[in-house]
Amino acid sequence: MNGVLSDPFTISYPTAVQTSLNSGASFAKFDPSGSYVAGGRPDGSAVVWDLDTKAPIRWLEGHVKAVTSVDWSRNSRYLLTSSKDWNVIIWDLASDTDPVRRRATIRFDAPVVSASFHPRNSQIVVVLLSPGDAYLVDLRKQYRSRVELCEIQEESEDEGQGSRARSTMTVVRFDPTGRYIFAGTSAGSNIVFNTRTKTMIARHKISGAGIIRGLDFAKGGRRLVTNSSDRVLRQFNLPIYMSSTAEGEYIEQELEPTYRFNDPINKNAWHAMAYSPDGEWLAGGAADNASHKIYIWDLANEGQFATALDGGPEPLLHVHWHPKKASIVSTTNVGNILVWHCPTPERWGAFAGGFEEVDENVEYEEREDEFDIEDESEIALRKQKAEDEEVDIDGLVEDQSSKPADLTQRVADDDEDIVWAIEESDDDHPGWRMKVVVEDDVDGL
Repeated sequence: MNGVLSDPFTISYPTAVQTSLNSGASFAKFDPSGSYVAGGRPDGSAVVWDLDTKAPIRWLEGHVKAVTSVDWSRNSRYLLTSSKDWNVIIWDLASDTDPVRRRATIRFDAPVVSASFHPRNSQIVVVLLSPGDAYLVDLRKQYRSRVELCEIQEESEDEGQGSRARSTMTVVRFDPTGRYIFAGTSAGSNIVFNTRTKTMIARHKISGAGIIRGLDFAKGGRRLVTNSSDRVLRQFNLPIYMSSTAEGEYIEQELEPTYRFNDPINKNAWHAMAYSPDGEWLAGGAADNASHKIYIWDLANEGQFATALDGGPEPLLHVHWHPKKASIVSTTNVGNILVWHCPTPERWGAFAGGFEEVDENVEYEEREDEFDIEDESEIALRKQKAEDEEVDIDGLVEDQSSKPADLTQRVADDDEDIVWAIEESDDDHPGWRMKVVVEDDVDGL
């Protein structure tokens, strides 16, 4: 895994630890704005950290057993937590009360392995239970339901054997568009469901993979990386799926990976992986019991190994890439959240074209006219010209940033899956404010 030396001024992946947050969390995830980090703890609580102040600002205490996953809504107003206590809780971070107001509590009959929001509507949630059952939960009044996602079983060629053994689902994720749900199975397959119809539309067998342990998508949704029990990360280019198919019809296709990533020296498995925002880098968190290692590969350069980040002796549990810049959060087995960044040396010559950097101080000789104030007559003439210019009132364009995201988003009239998903808004609009609660501040202001 020898990498090619990169230009230090073009590095777009993190290289050093910026700060460590003593949170007690087993995993952490950036919000879509990149301003906050939410961490789930083994004691059943979750905490939201402000990355500007490096302080916890909201505590979410609603579970009685370990939190198994957290997820943010698209504008960060709602936070979802799932737990081994069989519950999924959706928290409204816009509430001005402490503790935070619950928007909904979804109860199941088994421990919850993971849960996540639909990318376009936080009232739609996909949930995976420990027995391997996956459910799509819709909290909207018009579509309120809880539907189990079932794999279509094929009849065996031998009449006496019946259908083949049912594989259990080990990981479930929405794709970035929200049109599809991808489920990895214990049989080494990826099953694809249509979110609107809840029906299986494709099954992709991954040769030699074993149990699928993790899935992650590049931002565009056309590339998928899988983590499997054979200790190999595989990237795939996904095919184009039909928006609607006849009942019982689906694609049976084996995907060939474009790249395979592994640890050829230590043969480590992987706890998690994450794409960079531009999809040009892939980070893999190694399941090393003796060190905290993050491997990074350059996907724009044929998947070559770029570097290995060393976070010290505390083993890694989880990694997540910042949604907008070269930053990663990783968690350790003792509950610390490491925030990685890409430090850049200060280049003062970049601030002015004629600025020259010197090795030692020199006496500066000021020119006679260097700091003369501009002539007042020229200033008055410029102001007069600006006042004479006509303002086109009718041609002004209305600011769309204050409008709800659902109203400004362009949706194709014939895209039933997207139209269905954005019906009945979830009030997760830009412009809301999070109340900051600091432990030492009694008033919580």
